[in-house]
Amino acid sequence: MAATAFLWSLAGLFIKVIDAHPLTIAGFRSLIAGAVILLCLRRPRFHGSFPQIAAAVANAATMLLFVAANKTTTSANAIILQYVGPIFTAFIGAVLLKERVRIEHITALFFVAGGMAAMFMDKLGGGAMPGNVLAVLSGLAFSFYFVFMRMQKDGSPLESILLAHWLTAAVGLTATLFVPAPHVTLKSVGAIVVLGSVQVGVAAILFAVAIKRISAVTANLIAVIEPVFNPVWVFLALGEVPGPKAVVGGVIIIAAVLLQEGRLAQWAGRAIRTETDKAFVYCYDRRLTRTSYGKRLMQGLPPFTVVRHDAQGREVV
Repeated sequence: MAATAFLWSLAGLFIKVIDAHPLTIAGFRSLIAGAVILLCLRRPRFHGSFPQIAAAVANAATMLLFVAANKTTTSANAIILQYVGPIFTAFIGAVLLKERVRIEHITALFFVAGGMAAMFMDKLGGGAMPGNVLAVLSGLAFSFYFVFMRMQKDGSPLESILLAHWLTAAVGLTATLFVPAPHVTLKSVGAIVVLGSVQVGVAAILFAVAIKRISAVTANLIAVIEPVFNPVWVFLALGEVPGPKAVVGGVIIIAAVLLQEGRLAQWAGRAIRTETDKAFVYCYDRRLTRTSYGKRLMQGLPPFTVVRHDAQGREVV
């Protein structure tokens, strides 16, 4: 999921070199992304289930609403208001997915809000109220997207993303007929290809893999590291040094994301404080030993012996 957010963060840098209407950019980007995803799927399976269609609509709505918000309010407002998403996801996921919101999620939400404020406070403006509303709606759609994708954890959620990009391409390219023609250069063509194939296409494949393995709210919280990478790309490409508030805000956000992922090690640390301490930690989740991310969590623990069953004969780690 972190790699997905890393690729998503490339958008701002490459969009800067494209002289075209945002809907035109969104349309061509989704057209290319759809081709990449289709190449990966080869034979997509469209079963028309509610989660598959709902995730596609939510994803397309997120992209189009965010474009519209950027046109009608400040960029900082659009980013801040869209990334209230984890708050929505926490509540929606609890209701629709029955995924419990843990205390570290709530703690991380507060820290993320503080980090975002530190990064963008100087750039926040009143903005136009319709634009601010569109940004909030984009965040709400983004939350539903995570939840409906998570509903497909036992299937193949990538088809939903393919449908979303076909829908976005249809809307964006149709709108292109009614807006000023784009200024086409070799640089702009290269940028739109990178946006479609890597920034969105490869990211979509990674996201479809990630959402099958982590909860919706965890995935959405990790996604908020996307704005943290934006100043890094600008610094590397354009030499613009981020201000101290941006650096502090980025550190807070990354720390919050890492904090909400470290609960297992915290449990072990509370039970084992010295070299002579001994403790039993029971985990009734087979993913701890059967998945790569579970094994990485176990590598962060003190030396231990794995017991496969508890006193009642239930499978346990």
